[in-house]
Amino acid sequence: MIRVVLADDQQLVRAGLRVLLETEDGFAVVGEAADGAEAVALVRETRPDVVVMDVRMPGVDGLAALETIVADPALAATAVLVLTTFDLDEYVYRALRAGAAGFLLKDAEPADLVRAIALVARGDALLAPAVTRRLIAEFAARPQPLAGATRLKVLTPREREVLALVGAGLTNDEIAARLVISAATARTHVGRLLTKLDARDRATLVVIAYESGVCVPSGLLRP
Repeated sequence: MIRVVLADDQQLVRAGLRVLLETEDGFAVVGEAADGAEAVALVRETRPDVVVMDVRMPGVDGLAALETIVADPALAATAVLVLTTFDLDEYVYRALRAGAAGFLLKDAEPADLVRAIALVARGDALLAPAVTRRLIAEFAARPQPLAGATRLKVLTPREREVLALVGAGLTNDEIAARLVISAATARTHVGRLLTKLDARDRATLVVIAYESGVCVPSGLLRP
């Protein structure tokens, strides 16, 4: 059972998300929060598997709440899935840097949200829908410090290739298909990347891929 906390300042949105998840097998909504401070307190109380976090909320916003949750070692088992809209595109990259396990546009299909929650709950993949991938590519194309480039010296050529694909938002299965390797081998490569680069999760690998210049979005992103 995947235990979920919903954080959004709009009660109607929370109600819709609750109904969606509670009609799916394997999900349980364990609480709702209307702002970031309430979300942090609720997460500390309930220790959910996933928090579905809106960005713009009164008082403490979603990104500040995300940063607090990620920084708390006691909440390491909780993944945060950030919701964004086209008006909030500037926040996408910041959300990744802050430690978001995934992010989703608010106009996504219900099935995409369910899949996203399941993915981040098991830590298997960073969900990046096609539109969001293009948004990240735009931010990645802006000049960024390449301080992380020296960290990549410890990687093999294959590991650098896998890092680029992780940065493009591909799942382990998609990486396996792209490189014509088994899914188990893809998982092994990702695990080694996490260890060698001292990365907390796949979201951190995405940031490293962009900031080191290893990810070339125009060649990797799918339409």
